[in-house]
Amino acid sequence: MTRPSNDSVLRALLRQPTRHTPIWLMRQAGRYLPEYCETRRRAGSFLQLCKSPALACEVALQPLARFDLDAAILFSDILTVPDAMGLGLYFSDGEGPRFERPLREEWAIRDLAAPDPWDHLRYVIDAVAEIRRALNNSVPLIGFAGSPYTLACYMVEGAASSDYRHIKRMLYDRPDLLHRILSVTADAVGAYLNAQIEAGAQAVMIFDSWGGSLSAAAYQEFSLPYMARIVAGLLRHRDGERVPSIVFTKGGGLWLESMAAIGCDALAVDWTIDLGEARRRVGHRVALQGNLDPAILFASPERIAAEATRVLDSYGSDNTGHVFNLGHGISQFTPPESVAALVEAVHAHGCATPRDDHQVPAPG
Repeated sequence: MTRPSNDSVLRALLRQPTRHTPIWLMRQAGRYLPEYCETRRRAGSFLQLCKSPALACEVALQPLARFDLDAAILFSDILTVPDAMGLGLYFSDGEGPRFERPLREEWAIRDLAAPDPWDHLRYVIDAVAEIRRALNNSVPLIGFAGSPYTLACYMVEGAASSDYRHIKRMLYDRPDLLHRILSVTADAVGAYLNAQIEAGAQAVMIFDSWGGSLSAAAYQEFSLPYMARIVAGLLRHRDGERVPSIVFTKGGGLWLESMAAIGCDALAVDWTIDLGEARRRVGHRVALQGNLDPAILFASPERIAAEATRVLDSYGSDNTGHVFNLGHGISQFTPPESVAALVEAVHAHGCATPRDDHQVPAPG
């Protein structure tokens, strides 16, 4: 695995000095881009887009052709893993993802098995390899998966939830069943991320989008240890290069110290905590990624630049251990020119030396 010509994200994740604060954005390939919407129209559906390695590659490159981003991220969905477990993933217009067979019965939970990613998720692994080839070592490629608890929420609820009543009833009444789901899912996610690394992902991220809905005690029992188990089993090196890992619990600012202790290289944090405070709390144990409020991208370019500067100044000016990002994914209603203004502001801030020279191929 050859280091990309712009390796600033990898260096920052490993707490090595960089020439500028690197930036990539969660959900940077998505519905806010008209070219993405056109590709999705050609695919026929979101799921068909995810399951076509060629089209997944095309959309992964689209934001890099528009913006001077420092990393690409695999285009896929966190729910591909439970889909491969046989739960019947589908997407309803205006309702988001749903499962035909949510896990509510004890026999179904006992029969749950981790899928082989090289078989049941081969389309994702092929997409990783295709995106890596297309990037031609210009910037790194980040792979990802959902956390066991977040995936379990979807698997038990059957869809997104506002009150989590099914999974929390199971958590309190039948914790043995939930631990069974989490254990199998942790095995599946670990194998899935390692397959992405073997196919060419140069960093990986675990999205614990719903972990922040847990109580402090429940988080320590039902979310954090399963992410720690995954991190412990990740491939740390591939072809002589270190493969950093990132953990993100949305709403997890109260538990940063515990999260920093699980062995990951970096924590992504949302906008509800000051980045400087987060840095003081985790010290030199991990790098930090984040943490601009995505809603700022609806404001003027001047206000976007000011808020980006505030985040950068809060972290500090030493260009060590910070990957700039949003505190969550880009809204589909975000104007693309706002993203351009953000990327320009981040790269311009405190950069006394010329930007790293790199070329990103056009999509298609």
